[in-house]
Amino acid sequence: MRVLRQIHARVLTRILPLSTFCFLLSKILSFSALSPLGNIHYARKVFAQIPSPGIYAYNSLIRGLLMAKNPNPSRQPLYLYRKMVRSGYPTPNTFTLAFVLKACSLAMAFQEGRQAKANHVTFIGILSACAHGGLVSEGRKYWSYMLESGIEPSMEHYGCMVDLLCRGGLVDEAYNFVKTIPITPNPVIWRTLLSGCKKGGMLQKAEIVAQRLLEAEPQNAENYIILAKLYGSTSQWEKMSQVRMSMKQKGIRAVPGCTSIEVDGFMHEFVMGDWSHPEAMEIRRTLRDVSVRIQKSGHEPLISAVLHRVDAEEKEHALYEHSERLAIAYGLLKVKAPAAIRIVKNLRVCQDCHEVTKIISKIYGREIIVRDRVRFHKFVNGSCSCRDYW
Repeated sequence: MRVLRQIHARVLTRILPLSTFCFLLSKILSFSALSPLGNIHYARKVFAQIPSPGIYAYNSLIRGLLMAKNPNPSRQPLYLYRKMVRSGYPTPNTFTLAFVLKACSLAMAFQEGRQAKANHVTFIGILSACAHGGLVSEGRKYWSYMLESGIEPSMEHYGCMVDLLCRGGLVDEAYNFVKTIPITPNPVIWRTLLSGCKKGGMLQKAEIVAQRLLEAEPQNAENYIILAKLYGSTSQWEKMSQVRMSMKQKGIRAVPGCTSIEVDGFMHEFVMGDWSHPEAMEIRRTLRDVSVRIQKSGHEPLISAVLHRVDAEEKEHALYEHSERLAIAYGLLKVKAPAAIRIVKNLRVCQDCHEVTKIISKIYGREIIVRDRVRFHKFVNGSCSCRDYW
C-alpha cells in the first residue's frame, strides 16, 4: 500500500488530461478495493476523488464492499448502486447486476439472521436492478419475498414492477398488475405502461392507458407523442392527426430532438434534417457511406418510427436524417480511434437509431456512448450496455 499511496500522490499533483486522471484513479481504486493488500476505506477515499466515476470504478468499489469484513456486507454496495442509478451515469452492466444480486442475497440472509424486517429502500434497488437487467423471474421472487416480509409496497415499488414486466415484454401482465394497485397510479406508471403498449402494438389497451395519463398530465407533450407514434405505427393517420390537433388546440408543443457532440472543445448541435453545419458536405458523404454499409449488413429500417403519411422510401430518408445520426457521422469524421464518440440527445433515442448505432459500432470498430433523456448507452462491437432494455 505504501507504493500505491506514492503513485496516488503523484497522480493528484500532476496536471493530466481528465480522461487519464480518471483512468489512473480508477486503477488505484481497483487495487485498493480488491487486492488482499488493499484497504477498502482508502478505496472509498479514491472513489470520492474521481470527477465522474465510470462503470469500472463503480464495479470495483461495489465488489470490494461485498468482500470487506462488515457485519452487514450488503448495505453499502446497495446504497452505492442506488446512487449510480439515480445519477443516471454510468449504465449498470452485467457485472454490476451480478454483484448487486449477490448483495441482495446477502441482504436477505442478514435480515433473516437478525430476524428483522428488510428495508423498503433496499427492495427498490433490487427491483430496479432486475428491471434494468431483464431479470423478470428474479424480480417476481423478490416481490413475493418483500410481501412475505410484511413490507407494504410504495408507489416506487409498484413502478419498478410495471417497468420490469413491460421491459420483459409482459405488457398484458403489467396492465393487469396496474389494475390491482390499491393506490392511484402516478403518471410515471401510466407512461411506462403506455410505452409498453406502444412497443407491443396493443392499441386498445394503449388508448385506455392514454386516457388515464392525459387526465393526470394534460399538459405533458410526451404523453401525446407516445400515443401519436402508436397510431402512426398502425397507419391510423386520422387518429394521429386528432392527437396532433388536440396538442395544437391546447397550446402544447413537442420539444424538437437535438443531439450535441463536443469536438476540440467546441459543442456542435444537430437537429433532424438541418444541414446548416459548416461541414455539412463532409457529413453527408459520411452518412452515405454509413447508409450503404448498414444496408449491406441486412438491417431493415423501422419505418414505423416515422410519424408522417409518406411512402416507405421517404420514411427511410427521414430516419437517415435523425439528429443522433448526424452527430455520430460528425464524430466518425472528427474523433479519431480509439477515442470514444460521445453524444448527448435531449430526447429518448428511437428504436431504429438504437439498432443502427449498434451496427455502426461493429462495422467501424468504434465505441459510441450516447446519453439520451432516459439513460446512458455504451455501444461496442454491435452490442449496447443496456442489453436492449431501455
